[in-house]
Amino acid sequence: MFAIGKREFLKLFKGVKSIIIILILVLTSYYSAKFSNLLLSLDEFSPEDADKIQYAGLLFLLLFFGQLFVMGLSHDAMNREIHERTMRFLVTRTSRLSIVLGKFFGIVLFWLTCVTLSFLIIFIMSGTMDFLSYFQTLSLLVYQIALTILLSTVIPKPAFTMFLSIIIGLAFPMLGFWLSFTSNQWVAWLKYLTPFHYLIDDYTFPIILPLAAVMLVISYIVFRRREC
Repeated sequence: MFAIGKREFLKLFKGVKSIIIILILVLTSYYSAKFSNLLLSLDEFSPEDADKIQYAGLLFLLLFFGQLFVMGLSHDAMNREIHERTMRFLVTRTSRLSIVLGKFFGIVLFWLTCVTLSFLIIFIMSGTMDFLSYFQTLSLLVYQIALTILLSTVIPKPAFTMFLSIIIGLAFPMLGFWLSFTSNQWVAWLKYLTPFHYLIDDYTFPIILPLAAVMLVISYIVFRRREC
């Protein structure tokens, strides 16, 4: 599992798309801190708001484009090797559970590194650290990674998951927030399946982690029954 996770982690740093996304995160963090200082100079914010506004640009980027970034890099984490028939070599050397968890933790470690670096840039420039937003962001990314693993396991063709990554990456955040605030009782219950509902209240975000775990279990069950 650790070898698979390490390979997935290092692979994510090698692609051109990864470098572009890392640059976007770094530049957003830098300018988020830089321009927030101009806003804070207006002296119209409470101390609590002042701590959060430093991270507003980065949080907006990850809330509305995090799913697109995650799926853009890892939409084929599982099905690429199944499609190319290289997964059979992994299956003969380790368990299928180790493969699923290794892929998952490798991607999580990559995004943990990126998010931590982004928050550190803002912390260095502003001198304030918003730990609540940091852990909320990580929980959201864990959910998004688990969803990406699930789709990559259920859908066998990488080309199809690449197409879906664009649609879901753009539509899912808007749908999630709409479900969180809609008064339509027929669909309002679906908000409990999305992470955005649990980000509205400050301290309900840990509920996102069991949702991610359920998707990983489903991924493992599907993968266990599939021939490689």
